[in-house]
Amino acid sequence: MPSHSTVDSVLAKAVDTARAAAEEDAPGLVGDHLGVVADDERVATHLFGTLDPAYRGWQWAVTLVRAPRARDATIDEVLLLPGDDAVLAPAWVPWSERLRPGDLGVGDLLPTPADDPRLVPAYASLEDDDDQQVSWELGLGRVRVMSYEGRIEAVDRWYDGAAGPEAPIARSAPAACASCGFFLPLAGALRQAFGVCANAFAPDDGKVVSVDHGCGAHSEAVVVPSAPAPPPPLLDEFGIDIVGGPLGHEPGSVSDADSGEPLGHS
Repeated sequence: MPSHSTVDSVLAKAVDTARAAAEEDAPGLVGDHLGVVADDERVATHLFGTLDPAYRGWQWAVTLVRAPRARDATIDEVLLLPGDDAVLAPAWVPWSERLRPGDLGVGDLLPTPADDPRLVPAYASLEDDDDQQVSWELGLGRVRVMSYEGRIEAVDRWYDGAAGPEAPIARSAPAACASCGFFLPLAGALRQAFGVCANAFAPDDGKVVSVDHGCGAHSEAVVVPSAPAPPPPLLDEFGIDIVGGPLGHEPGSVSDADSGEPLGHS
């Protein structure tokens, strides 16, 4: 904010001096005079529009100063500054904040800051009931484990996302994941709210889901009864079929042996 509201009279009249300085930097691209503002005692800035089509809405700012008891203005600096309706590039965002899930590709490496608030040293005490588990993790060689803050961020992200109860597929599910036989609860305190789907035909197979999530592949959604076992084959062990008997005898007819006569005699 300017510290003086009154522009020095000598500086206020030096419009041509300010324009000449701007024209020296951008010949033919200096537009109309837009005004003058006081920056300090005997310091003022003249504003000019720019005719450069690449900088629509920008302004040339020429700052003039006057020494005590001096009668002429002196050029301090010439800048091209954005106006209220200037076209600007988006605000710069660090890469760590631009990164989104799914951006990491094959062969990419994602550095983790040494002071990442989502992680704590494995020997540090946590703010819940996982102290014993963390102590056991020391034997696995993990230098850091997730902090309480990091786990809360993950819980909020999972619960509010596609794996939570408000997902469209969950709202139309016949039952919740908590009662599904394919639901594998997570370890530690997270098991109270999350698990992993292990149904190969479910859309969330191999993914973390909340206990109140759900889908149409619930183990008890439609239980198909098992098909009955086929009956055993029927074997007739008492009937006799004669195949290829002597001439004059039909298969299955009474043989001569049945009449008391030797076979082959009339």
